[in-house]
Amino acid sequence: MANVNSPYGLRPVRERDGSPYSGACNTYFVPSTDATALFIGDPVILAGSADTAGVAPTVTRATAGATNRITGVVVGFQPNPAFVPFGYRPASTDMYVLIADDPDIEYAIQADVDGIAAAQIGLNANLTAGSGSTATKQSGFILDGTTPAADATFQLRVLGLEPQINNEVGAYANVLVRINLPTEAGNASGLGI
Repeated sequence: MANVNSPYGLRPVRERDGSPYSGACNTYFVPSTDATALFIGDPVILAGSADTAGVAPTVTRATAGATNRITGVVVGFQPNPAFVPFGYRPASTDMYVLIADDPDIEYAIQADVDGIAAAQIGLNANLTAGSGSTATKQSGFILDGTTPAADATFQLRVLGLEPQINNEVGAYANVLVRINLPTEAGNASGLGI
């Protein structure tokens, strides 16, 4: 059976040690000056500032492609009565976002139409940005199936297929990955650039 084309961005699945993802996340802030909407599953990067209280660091949607680092992934939004019906962060809106930012988290992500081959497991790959859905509240980011290679500047490490029924090697496969260029690990300096 063919895989279904239904992008959802990056979805936390488990920790590197094999334990299930516990839902752990940290609070970050996106100011109204940021004109990009955010959805569950969108990767983000530190933006170099904080909220007005100086408590929550600011983030913005990460850029897809080689050398572009990632701080974490949107897993939720702090409750805000003005935006309860949305379930995502509308563009140009002050909002606190919940980010899974542990660099040891492993994520599921859908591959693009080029898919993923068994021989590409263990290689690195990049993201392709897509528009989030206001209907599903899910990210449109997918794994770029044309990029898997032994290139340390690529954003994700391909770990294998997500073990689930009706998921097979090829187009639109659900793939397990780890962030290869995290800002929250190693010797990152400044904005993780």
